[in-house]
Amino acid sequence: MNNPSRERAERQLRYLAGRPEPVLVLTETARSAGCEFLAVQFEAAGYHVAFLPPTAGTRERGVMIVSRLAAYPLPLPIGYLPQRAVAVTVRTETGPLDIIGVYVPSRDASEAKVTRKKRFLKELRAALPDGETGAHLVIGDFNLLEPTHVPQYRFFQPWEYGFYTGLGVAGYRDAFRLVAPDARDYSWVGRTGDGYRYDHAHVSGPLADHVCGCRYVHEPRTGGNRLTDHSALTVSLALTASEPLDVTDPVRVHDAVPALF
Repeated sequence: MNNPSRERAERQLRYLAGRPEPVLVLTETARSAGCEFLAVQFEAAGYHVAFLPPTAGTRERGVMIVSRLAAYPLPLPIGYLPQRAVAVTVRTETGPLDIIGVYVPSRDASEAKVTRKKRFLKELRAALPDGETGAHLVIGDFNLLEPTHVPQYRFFQPWEYGFYTGLGVAGYRDAFRLVAPDARDYSWVGRTGDGYRYDHAHVSGPLADHVCGCRYVHEPRTGGNRLTDHSALTVSLALTASEPLDVTDPVRVHDAVPALF
């Protein structure tokens, strides 16, 4: 979401309201007028919104999950930067599905930023459900690459690749690689034109057979409205939701919601 202004959040709302996915995982949210506007609009339209705003007065970022399905809180034992890992459970005809939205901190070469990212990844890995059992989807901006990423970049360290490979060891599968084993696609492109597949979706082993689609949606990044600086990632699962909510158009409730700012 790139912590939108109120004006850009209104444009993002129009785009998101038209998406077909029943659950949206929005990363790089903040305690700001734009993000709070989105949360208010979706809630007023009957959506379930899971959002832990970062501490006021900081530049911290987090995750918001917006759902047209009944969603139940899924607490994760993360004591460090907890707003960067928000999780809910939705119910399907074959059982519960856990959706874990993640926004891993970016870093530079400074010791403070490296330590921050390392600590968050360590706590996140320890908090994730067992990938060998159950139906779990871990999705978001990981701010790291797969070890076989093309091109390779010297900036990334073994411990960053280790988080990705550690998910595989724990039983998770990269949903994009299940669908497109050899494809080169990027969710963020630098000023020099270098591409990075920063955004990922990993499914637990039992859920892997239910993945029927996974692709990057470049319109929010490359379209004329320039909604954000990342492409979106959409995942299709062959599951039937059992508790849809009665929602209305969050754009049309705009005038009915009291102004907060």
